[in-house]
Amino acid sequence: MDEFLTIAQASQLIADKKLSPVELTQACLDRVKQQDDVLHAFILPTQERAMSDARAAEARVMAGLSRGKLDGVPIGHKDIYNTAGIRTTGHSKLLEDNVPERDGTVVRKWAEAGTVMMGKLSTHEFAMGGPSFDLPWPPARNPWNPEHFTAGSSSGTGAAVAAGLVLGGTGSDTGGSIRGPAALCGIAGIKPTYGLVSRTGVLPLSFSMDHAGPMAWTVEDCALLLQAMAGHDPSDPASVDRPVADFTVDIGKSVKGLRIGVVRHFFETDNPVSPATLLGINHAMDVFEHLGADVRDVTLSPMADYHACGSIILTSEAYAVHEPWLKTRFNDYGELFRDRLALGGFIRATDYVQALRRRRMLCEELKAAMAGFDILVSASQAAEAPLIAEVPKWSTMETPSLTMPFNLTGYPAMSVCTGFGAGGLPVSMQLIAKPFAEATLFQAGHAYEVAVGTRKRRPSMVLAEAA
Repeated sequence: MDEFLTIAQASQLIADKKLSPVELTQACLDRVKQQDDVLHAFILPTQERAMSDARAAEARVMAGLSRGKLDGVPIGHKDIYNTAGIRTTGHSKLLEDNVPERDGTVVRKWAEAGTVMMGKLSTHEFAMGGPSFDLPWPPARNPWNPEHFTAGSSSGTGAAVAAGLVLGGTGSDTGGSIRGPAALCGIAGIKPTYGLVSRTGVLPLSFSMDHAGPMAWTVEDCALLLQAMAGHDPSDPASVDRPVADFTVDIGKSVKGLRIGVVRHFFETDNPVSPATLLGINHAMDVFEHLGADVRDVTLSPMADYHACGSIILTSEAYAVHEPWLKTRFNDYGELFRDRLALGGFIRATDYVQALRRRRMLCEELKAAMAGFDILVSASQAAEAPLIAEVPKWSTMETPSLTMPFNLTGYPAMSVCTGFGAGGLPVSMQLIAKPFAEATLFQAGHAYEVAVGTRKRRPSMVLAEAA
């Protein structure tokens, strides 16, 4: 099977008994074998588990016992998600031999939905440092050009989805780690509302800013994946106890009358984006206006305020998680992670407390600004993917992050591909909704994807040997 399928397409074909989950899984395994020596999207492929899952899914479907739209769909898990009996490393020497006894909550829920687990996907070390070349496994590379960066830290998931090695996968997002790789790899990825998806069994980085979410080729596929992820989990103290919405309910509906606010100063002044990125966003706004949406500009505090506040909180909390190992096994970390995180040891308690106070003010600002809008729009990444060998150690500090504001505030935010720029590399936009209004993001994102047809173009997969 040479055809690339979305989850929605594969699900329908499987339900109609026109596609075997075993056939689909074998096709994905073949692509892994052909491409992953260059892409390094996987830390650990699990071929036997994948075929076992696929055969079980096929048996259920043939017996009329399908578990739903994800039954028989090949997926991968970012290697910070605990998988029972299967190594979970955080892409770090410190956990090189770590084999969890239990699945994380999301891993369990996706298994119960019938997904086919293809393996564990590359990340940046403990979902922060990267791209690193001094770890037990190499960093993932961008399928559109393997000499270029994927962004991080859900790097393997971004690469694997874009290359068709899996149809979807898990990511985590503390400062942009779902939306960044989604943007540079040209796929869709959503950071849900804080507390919507359990983080139990996911290696922590920053307790008050960590989010778990899905990545896939299309907005609709992300909705299908999130449906099987979301829900209250008493074992996660941040988990919100509320009914899970139907995230696909508005997909296909008109966006006429949708109120869209463009945070233009974020990507034109605070962190000016590349010409292709700006062109993609402006064209997207023209598309939304043509579809009947009401598009207007909106102003927030400078993005540097959000970035400084979020960076202090993230670094402080991450240092608190890793301090015992930093004191006893400092040199077992990769250089990028340990140097970036060691800064947390120098942040004063007063700085952290003031950042928490400022965070509350920025949350209130965003809430007030969104009162007259259904969604906001910004950029996901400032430019096309840079060369992987030229990413600076302190890249996360050189300019304010376009994604950090929505980790800080906990609002749902999604990256959607808007086209291609220099070197044929993807560019994207970021859509943001009010808390627990993910269905509105999916409605808008899907309408845009259908209108412009960007999902028809895949990486050529003519992969030269990466440098």
